[in-house]
Amino acid sequence: MAASNNRRMSGKKGAQVGSGGQRRRGLEGKGPTPPAEARKGHKKNRVANAAAKQAARRPTSRTGGPRGKGTSEMVVGRNPVVEALREGVPAITLYVQQFIDNDERVREALQLAAERGGIHLMEAPRPELDRMTNGLNHQGLVLQVPPYEYAHPEDLVAAAFDAGQDPLIVALDGVTDPRNLGAVVRSVAAFGGHGVVVPERRAAGMTAGAWKTSAGAAARIPVARATNLTRTLEQYKKAGVAIVGLAADGERELGDVKALSGPVVIVVGSEGKGLSRLVGETCDYRVRIPMPGGAESLNAGVAAGVVLYEASRRRA
Repeated sequence: MAASNNRRMSGKKGAQVGSGGQRRRGLEGKGPTPPAEARKGHKKNRVANAAAKQAARRPTSRTGGPRGKGTSEMVVGRNPVVEALREGVPAITLYVQQFIDNDERVREALQLAAERGGIHLMEAPRPELDRMTNGLNHQGLVLQVPPYEYAHPEDLVAAAFDAGQDPLIVALDGVTDPRNLGAVVRSVAAFGGHGVVVPERRAAGMTAGAWKTSAGAAARIPVARATNLTRTLEQYKKAGVAIVGLAADGERELGDVKALSGPVVIVVGSEGKGLSRLVGETCDYRVRIPMPGGAESLNAGVAAGVVLYEASRRRA
């Protein structure tokens, strides 16, 4: 009887136990149902956690990109992951932290990964993501990028000749910024080139940053890796390909080099140091780009684009 009186005496307005009343935020929609791999307690979630622990123990390269077979790159952080997925960077797995705050970037990352297909969605506890990224600020999102499959330098020339075309190739000497590499790949695609050659050591590789800067061109233009760039250029010369190196103190101006209309490799050095001594000595021509505006140098991506345009114009 006393209990009944207590219930009647309770005249408070607002949410009551059992009434279903909750804070307004609790009534808002939470978006689409997450995949099974991301739902705690689901069998696929347990499998995903185990896979994440195993992946955390694999060697990865986070900044320099793939340097050999069996290595992969990790893109970490919400904005970098979303941007990589938007640009179509190849990916194996998208790792999502357990109990992550589901903001717009997280939702977009999940949506992009699902729309592209072929990308595994894995939920992992924060300690595992910390271990995978060596303590970087991953913000609960980590994208695993597969190792890039480099071509052999000889394949670039062979493919061009097989197609009945004169090879148009860019070789990079000492260029360490992946964004410059991506820009060169994009220019090679724009002007009908056949590929890019990079040294195996002390040079930019095809990282996620290079993929993004290439704006999709990396899916069409092969990048080859040379154990010794000087030796590779010598082999190209034996195959009848002219080697044109860009140098601020080049003996000839760009417009005076007729070799650009035939089979040619354009060698671009770093903005600061230019061509290395051995590479410069291997070139058939050392060419300068006339710059009436007075600039001392151009970065590798811009310089390669200028010369590729000139070569394309002559071939047309």
